[in-house]
Amino acid sequence: MSTSASSVTRSQSRSWVDNAVRLIEADARRSADTHLLRYPLPSSWSNDVDVALYLKDETTHITGSLKHRLARSLFLYALCNGWIGENTTVIEASSGSTAVSEAYFAAMLGLPFIAVMPKSTSPTKIALIESQGGRCYFVEESGQVYEEAQRLTVETGGHYLDQFTNAERATDWRGNNNIAESIYDQMGAELHPVPEWIVVGAGTGGTSATIGRYIRYRRHATRLCVVDPENSAFFPSYAQGDADVVTGMSSRIEGIGRPRVEPSFLPDVVDRMIAVPDSASVAAAHHVGRVLGRRVGPSTGTNIWGAFGLLAEMVAQGRGGSVVTLLADSGDRYADTYFCNQWLTEHDLDPAEPAAVLAEFERSGRWP
Repeated sequence: MSTSASSVTRSQSRSWVDNAVRLIEADARRSADTHLLRYPLPSSWSNDVDVALYLKDETTHITGSLKHRLARSLFLYALCNGWIGENTTVIEASSGSTAVSEAYFAAMLGLPFIAVMPKSTSPTKIALIESQGGRCYFVEESGQVYEEAQRLTVETGGHYLDQFTNAERATDWRGNNNIAESIYDQMGAELHPVPEWIVVGAGTGGTSATIGRYIRYRRHATRLCVVDPENSAFFPSYAQGDADVVTGMSSRIEGIGRPRVEPSFLPDVVDRMIAVPDSASVAAAHHVGRVLGRRVGPSTGTNIWGAFGLLAEMVAQGRGGSVVTLLADSGDRYADTYFCNQWLTEHDLDPAEPAAVLAEFERSGRWP
C-alpha cells in the first residue's frame, strides 16, 4: 500500500475570475439605484380612499431594463461557480432584453456572446444586442430556444447561462440590494410604506421568486400578484395546480409569458395570478406612456392592467394602501411593433376596447 501523498491542482485562471468579479461589482457601484415613481392617480375618485400606485423604474439601468439585474446575477453566479473563464463563449436563450444586458456584461469581460431567440424578436432589440458585440442566432418558434442553446454550448465548449433555470437561484432573495429590498427601502417614508400588493409579470419567474421569498423572509403583509399574457403556461399552471402545462404557443408580449412553466417560477410564493388579454397590455402601455410623457414597453402595460384592477378593488372596499409594480423597459424599443398601428392590425391586437376600460377607471375608479 502506497503511503505517498497525491495532489491535483485544477487551474481555472483564478486571477482572471477575480478581476471579472471586480469589474462587475465596480459597475454596480457606479450605478445609482433605479427610481421609484409615484403614479398620478386622479384625485376625483381617490380623495375618499387614500390609495397610491408606485412604479419601480427599471429603465434607468445602463442597459435599459429590469433584466440588467438578472444578467449581473447570472454572470456572478457562473463566475463564482467556476463555469466561465477568460475564453468562454457565453450563450443564452432570450427573447431580447435579457440578452441585451448579458451582451453588455460579456463585452465588459471580453467574452464572445451568442443569443438564441425567435425570429419575431423586435429588430430594435436585435440591434441593441449586436451593438454590444453579441451575435444573434434565430429559431422559428420560442420553444426551440432551449435545445438550440444547449447544442451551441456543446458545439462551442461554452457556457449556457440558462436564465429560465438559474434566475431564482442566482439572485440572493434575502437581500444584497435585490429589487425587493430596494422597493421596501424606497417606500420607507411613504404614507403606506408596506405595499398591499406588488405586481410583476413572469418571464423566467426569477423576479416573482425573489420578491415572494423576500416578503416572507421579512414577514411583510404584502401580497404578490403575478400577471400573465395570453398563450403563456404560467397562469393555467397556477390555476390548475399542474406544473406540466404546455401551451405550444409564443407570447405576443415580449419579455413575459412562456410556452412552458420554467424551473425558476415558484408558484407557492405567489398569492394571486391575473390573466391579462394582450390587447389590454398594449392599451395600458399606450395609456401609461401618455400619462408619463414617455413610451413604456408592453410588459409594463401588463403590469399596469393588473395593478389598476387591484387598486379598483381597494377603492370599492374603502381600503387605503399602496400598490407597487414595475416599469420594466422603455417603449422606444418597440416603436416599430406595439406602437405601430399597422403592426398591431397585422397581429390582431386592437387596443380600443380595453382603452375604454382604462378611461372609465381614470374617471371613476371602477373596474369591469
